[in-house]
Amino acid sequence: MMNRVKLLAGILLFTSPLGIFAQRTVRTVSNNHASSQLERPKLVVGIVVDQMRWDFLYRYYDRYSTKGFKRLVNEGFTCENTFIPYTPAITAVGHSSVYTGSVPALHGIMGNSWFSREKNRTIYCVEDESVQTVGSGTDAGQMSPKNLLATTVTDELRLATNFRSKVVGIAIKDRGAILPAGHSANAAFWYDGKSGNFVSSSYYMKELPAFAKKFNDEKWPEKYLSKPWNTLYPIDTYVQSAADDQDFEGKFKGADAATFPHDLTKASAGTLSSTPFGNSYTLEFAKRALEGYALGKGPVTDMLVVSLSSTDYVGHQFGPNSIETEDTYLRLDKDLGAFFDYLDSEIGKGQYTVFLTADHGVAHIGGFANQHNIPGGGWSTGNFTRYVNNLANEKLGITKLVKSMTNYQVYFDYDAISAAGKTMEEVKALLVPELRKYEGVANVIDEEKWGDAPLVEPLKSMLMRGYNVQRSGDLMVILNPGFYYGGSSGASHGSWNPYDTHIPLVWMGWGIRKGASNRTVHMTDIAPTVAALLHIQMPNACIGEPIIDITNK
Repeated sequence: MMNRVKLLAGILLFTSPLGIFAQRTVRTVSNNHASSQLERPKLVVGIVVDQMRWDFLYRYYDRYSTKGFKRLVNEGFTCENTFIPYTPAITAVGHSSVYTGSVPALHGIMGNSWFSREKNRTIYCVEDESVQTVGSGTDAGQMSPKNLLATTVTDELRLATNFRSKVVGIAIKDRGAILPAGHSANAAFWYDGKSGNFVSSSYYMKELPAFAKKFNDEKWPEKYLSKPWNTLYPIDTYVQSAADDQDFEGKFKGADAATFPHDLTKASAGTLSSTPFGNSYTLEFAKRALEGYALGKGPVTDMLVVSLSSTDYVGHQFGPNSIETEDTYLRLDKDLGAFFDYLDSEIGKGQYTVFLTADHGVAHIGGFANQHNIPGGGWSTGNFTRYVNNLANEKLGITKLVKSMTNYQVYFDYDAISAAGKTMEEVKALLVPELRKYEGVANVIDEEKWGDAPLVEPLKSMLMRGYNVQRSGDLMVILNPGFYYGGSSGASHGSWNPYDTHIPLVWMGWGIRKGASNRTVHMTDIAPTVAALLHIQMPNACIGEPIIDITNK
């Protein structure tokens, strides 16, 4: 444990240039011109597009309308080289890091789930058995942000205004709504695929507000699923995508092939998440929530945080080179255009600030990459776990050494090690060299000895930032480029590589100048930038710096 404490201290020193950060913050504030009242936008809208790689801003650029992605790029400021500064690149971690300005080493969200030694089981990032579902009779609402150890910029906005600012989080995924909204949000809503409703938790409210009940009563999922999903434009115009019929793409349940048109008429309500209409549904609900909570209408700044989850579901099933993914982004572009028009009308053009980013990217499906002589593919954690256990049993007499393997981390059973009369040092000394020879593995690192690890930058610092003393495992497995957790079909993410960590970041509206920069910035710079724009405190575990390029103030 002493080694882990020393390591955490090293992480803090390595990742927190506090002197520089303080200087930049002061300079940003001091440039604000004198006035009788501090200028702030009426509303900040944070949009996270789940699994959106940076190149999707431009891969389909010629097909985008002038009102969606092109409006963001052409009217706003785009940070072209925005990177995730930690690994693994996973949904819950990304959403937490965007809004805390921090990393797993400090905010504690290690993945969508992780193994808890305290509870001796895998726990889900936002699980909370002490609360109840609001809005359906299922357990989909037994969720809260209690596992997030740090404040978010949304929390800091609430604190800065004595809780007069209103904060609302919305997403298909519970984690995409809850973690960005923070601990003190007025509300968070997410989709219950069993009931077909937007739901919440007793952590936030006793019952759904009237606008949410009315929206659920309108049965939007049934409308979306009542007709097939076909391409928005003639299918032969999708020249940026691979052919439609591919064995490595995932099928909808009951379908004979993963090809258009996709018959959704027999699908359950949960299937909505895996279509572009899940994004449409989310943004429609966001409009209702904005009106229901009168966001942007009060004397202080409010914040609406929206995560668009369906891009991730579609991407996992069909991959980044599929016609389905291209069609999803073309439809999302139209939905965003309509949403920005709505904000212009409801809040006023130039009266709100919006940023759009992603929680992570995605790798090419192995089957697609291999077709073009590019190495890569799915990598089985089950097979690797069995190999580790067999090796430990054969060489050390330890039965079932591995408690869990998740987020590219291996958790050992300490009781099994003791029962065999072995020490942790003996186990690692024997296993690490052998595991480095396993197919697809680039390296295996003892998580208590980062300082001695033979790693190049930025990988070394990314791994350190992803290591949490209390919640991480004993070994970290680094795969070769192009490899990922998964099987022969579908795509995935989670690695340190640019396809997973190079994300879009575009700002538009109040306080934002038109322009672009290729200077490297990080996901963790988003929260302190919002804080600087609003003249509020940065989140309490923030390690990022304000992006001073974007402002016209």
